[in-house]
Amino acid sequence: MRARPQSRLAWRRNLEGWLFASPWIIGFVLWTLGPMVASLVIAFTEWDLISAPRWVGLANIETLVQDDLVGQALQVTTLYAITSIPLHILFGLALALLLNTRISGLRFYRTAFYLPSVLSGVAVALLWRWLFSKEFGLLNALLYQFFGIQGPSWLGDERWALPSLVLMSLWGVGSGAIIYLAGLQGIPTDLYEAAAVDGARGWNRFWHITLPMMTPVLFFELVTGIIGALQVFTQALIMTNGGPNNATLFYLLYLYQNAFQYFRMGYGSTLAWVLFLYILVLTLLTYRSSQFWVYYEGEERNR
Repeated sequence: MRARPQSRLAWRRNLEGWLFASPWIIGFVLWTLGPMVASLVIAFTEWDLISAPRWVGLANIETLVQDDLVGQALQVTTLYAITSIPLHILFGLALALLLNTRISGLRFYRTAFYLPSVLSGVAVALLWRWLFSKEFGLLNALLYQFFGIQGPSWLGDERWALPSLVLMSLWGVGSGAIIYLAGLQGIPTDLYEAAAVDGARGWNRFWHITLPMMTPVLFFELVTGIIGALQVFTQALIMTNGGPNNATLFYLLYLYQNAFQYFRMGYGSTLAWVLFLYILVLTLLTYRSSQFWVYYEGEERNR
């Protein structure tokens, strides 16, 4: 029997689709899935990158449980995420609300606020290290000039080191503001018109219209914020190298130190999988909670 023309066409379209997707699939297998599988195997070995790997079973996990610095790194990373993510959401949404108004030069302001987020992480870290300098930093100079306050050693004091990195993270709040701005402009204007007819003003309109309609965007920013905040590395490496007194020993920095400074690739791979599972659990919990507070327009849900 001869194949139907429609079947041939469907087969050809499927083949074309796979061919177009093949560069991504090949890249994913070679540079993501393959290294993940390799790291899982390496996690059960002892390997210094010079001699051949030696199978040690669960020894790396036992070392991890007894390593006090793992708990310190998790604590620092989690504390950073808990403080920086709400600030990013708050300031990003506030900035988007300002950029959503009709003022002159609006395109310039939108570009100016977004530009810092595309700069190199190393360059930004070096810039902020200068700003936070105790002797000649701009921040302490402004505090002394305008308020007569002798600023602290921002990165040299373990009480101020982590808050300094949280403050620095707000430098890139403009990238989130652009996403919030897109969400704000996607809210139907007839909702505000109906609210105005009912006498709703200011805060009531924001609380009952803007915020519920923005929950999908807030959910997206929350998930990506969790994933990003738990993988902070460049700032800690360039600015503090985990100090002082391990006050900024982020988990990814500790992983890097073990794998590429101490050449403990097996232990580093174990640390990497713990971080992966930690992020996975938090992300799944966030997704699970979304059914209680995320509103999608037109979606009917039985609660």
